[in-house]
Amino acid sequence: MRRQSRRHRDLLSRAAADFLASTGHPSVKAVAPLFSVWDTYSDNYYPGGLQCSSLTELYDRQAAGLDLNRKDLLVDAAYFNHPDFIGPQPVDDDTDGSLVQAAIEEHAANFRQSELMADFRFREDGLPYDPNYSSASISPYKYAESVRPDVPFLSVSGWYDGAGYANGAIARFLTLHQNPHHLVLGPWDHGARSHVSPWRERPEADRRIFDLVLRFMDTHLMGMDNGFASLAPVHVYSMHDECWKSFASWPPFKQESRLFPRIDGKLAGTPGSGISGYQVNPAIGTGLHTRYERISGIANSDYYDDWGGRTARMLSWDSEPLETPLEIAGHVVLDLNVTLDKPDAALFVYLTEVEADGAERYITEGILRAVHRKEETPPENARATWPWRSFRRENLAPAPVGTALQVRIPLLPIAWSLAAGSRLRLSVAAPTLTIS
Repeated sequence: MRRQSRRHRDLLSRAAADFLASTGHPSVKAVAPLFSVWDTYSDNYYPGGLQCSSLTELYDRQAAGLDLNRKDLLVDAAYFNHPDFIGPQPVDDDTDGSLVQAAIEEHAANFRQSELMADFRFREDGLPYDPNYSSASISPYKYAESVRPDVPFLSVSGWYDGAGYANGAIARFLTLHQNPHHLVLGPWDHGARSHVSPWRERPEADRRIFDLVLRFMDTHLMGMDNGFASLAPVHVYSMHDECWKSFASWPPFKQESRLFPRIDGKLAGTPGSGISGYQVNPAIGTGLHTRYERISGIANSDYYDDWGGRTARMLSWDSEPLETPLEIAGHVVLDLNVTLDKPDAALFVYLTEVEADGAERYITEGILRAVHRKEETPPENARATWPWRSFRRENLAPAPVGTALQVRIPLLPIAWSLAAGSRLRLSVAAPTLTIS
C-alpha cells in the first residue's frame, strides 16, 4: 500500500489546485493552477506521443538520492544540493543512528517513476496490474465536470514551461469557459524561476506574477476592489518586443498567414513543387539548455543560448528578410506532406528567428510520433484550438512505407515578434524521410 500511495502523491501534487476544485466543495472560492498540467499524458510525459524518458530518469535519480541519502545522486539537483541540506538525521532516542539507517533502508524498494510511466504507453489505457488506473486518473480533465461553474480560475504558465504545460493552461481556459477565468502566459520556465527571453534585462523571472495571484485571491476571497476584475481575460508576454499584450479570447489572433517550404530552401508565400530528402543525424540534439530540464529539477537560467548552428544540420527553409515585423501569437501548425522509409518516425519541428546579424534564436517546437498521426475532435473536457490526438491504442496506425502522408503537427504556443530584417526559419528533423 505504501507503493500505491507514493505513486499518487508524486503524480498528483502538481495539479493539486485543479483536483481541489473538482471536489465541488462550497468552501472552494477561487483556484489558481500555476504551471500545472491539464492532460498529464500529452502535457508532460508523452508530448506528441513520445515518452519523455529522460524526465523520469532524472526524477528517479533525485528520488533515489533522497530516499537512500545518496548525496552523490543529487549533485545536479538544484533544490537539494545546497550545503545546508544535510539529509535525514537521528532523533533524540536514536543514539547510535540505527533507527535512521533502518528508515533509509525501508525506502530501497520505493516506487520509481520510470517504471510506472513506461506502462502509460497509450493515453487512457489502464495499467497492466490496475486496469482502472490510467493517465486520465492523474489528469485534471477527467474531473472537469465536477468543477462548479461559479469558481473563478487564474491559469498561469510560461512559454518554455516543459513539454506542454502551456497547452495545459490553455486547455483548462478553453474547457472551463463558463467559469470566470483569466489566462496568463509569460516569459518563464517551469515555476517562473527564470526569464527565458534572450533579450531579458536579467535572468531572474519577474516575480510580479505572484503579486497578480494575490490580487486574484484578494478579489475573490476578500472582496477587494483592486482592479483585477477589469483585466482582460488573456494576457501574454510577447518575446523579442518584450512587452505584455492583452486579448479577449484564445487564440489571440483570428487571422492566419501561410508560408510554404519549397525545394529551393525558401519559405515563401507561394507554393512550389519538388521533393526534399533528409537523412537523420541522431547526434544533432538540442543541447541541455532546453525547456525540458527545469521540470526535472535542473536549474537552468539560460535557455537555448547554444542554439546557433543546430538547424544547419536539419532540413531547413528560410523566409526572405522581413520588410516589417512579423508577430506570432498562438499555435503555429505545420501541414506536412511526408514519405517515410519506416512504419514509424519521431517528427521534430522547430521555428527559429535568424536576425539580420546572423544570430539564431529558438522560438518554439512541435513533436509528433507518426503512428499517432490520426486527428480527432477534442472532447469537451479537453478542448483545444490546435490539431488534437487521442493517443489511444485503437487509433495507433503504422505509416505505409514509401507512400506520401499528410500530417499536421502543432507547435507549442508562443507569442513572438520577429524584427524587420530577420528571417523565419522552419526546420524538420526525423528518421529518413522525403518531403514534397
